[in-house]
Amino acid sequence: MLKQAMASILTPEETEELYGAFDQIGTKIILRIPDSLLHKRKIIGEVLLSKVKTADSIFYQSSPVAGDYRIRQLELLAGKEGTVTEYKEHGCRFKVDIEKTFFSPRLSTERLRIADHVGEGETIINMFGGVGMFSIVAAKKKRCHVYNIDINPDAARLCTENVSMNKLKGTVESIEGDASDVIDKRLSGAGDRVLMLLPERSDEFLESAIKSLKQKGILHYYCHVHSDKKSQVGAVATDHFNSVIGVKAEVLEAKLVRPVGPRFYQAVVDAAITK
Repeated sequence: MLKQAMASILTPEETEELYGAFDQIGTKIILRIPDSLLHKRKIIGEVLLSKVKTADSIFYQSSPVAGDYRIRQLELLAGKEGTVTEYKEHGCRFKVDIEKTFFSPRLSTERLRIADHVGEGETIINMFGGVGMFSIVAAKKKRCHVYNIDINPDAARLCTENVSMNKLKGTVESIEGDASDVIDKRLSGAGDRVLMLLPERSDEFLESAIKSLKQKGILHYYCHVHSDKKSQVGAVATDHFNSVIGVKAEVLEAKLVRPVGPRFYQAVVDAAITK
């Protein structure tokens, strides 16, 4: 859609350089623009805003997601100031600040998959829970209790607000803090299931994740892997997981979550852990 919308202002060569997809979160659209077209970013934003009737702002992502808070720098190209919006998914409502918190609409399918796996009465530890997306979708569907941990105070605050905005079967408790510290102080051996939604640093927190589980539990381990073929991503992720796990583990499933670069993928390994 983006390339079609820009046909009137870009040459065919420039259109070919443009990234074909963008993220829409509520009424906010976030674009990535190649360096060669940055001088036209304002007009690109204005044209796109005129084409997408459900959007009120277009932002250019001027930095990668980085830091402990996993946030990015955004530049307003067209539309209203302000980075707070409401996003709806799987029957849930979420207040999101696209500049101060991490959020990806591209994980919608994965959020529902995890919720479907959750059992009634489970205790879940979401180590890097952000504004509560995975946690609230799970608690919407199942009678479970989710500890939603995030070191970013804005994310923890919004998670609390989002819990109050939704009618849930289960419960979600938002905890601000470093996941390892929180687990050490109050959640050691508490979880039936743990989510590790920080693929670039999962190995660093793996010991804490295992510590948070009961004697037997389920681990959802997310990682980034290189693979020449999409069909091999699950196998590559499994090999890596088996090389770093330090306890008895049975891999239940390993699969591609989404591409994140050329021959570079986010993957997930679901494993049954016995300590």
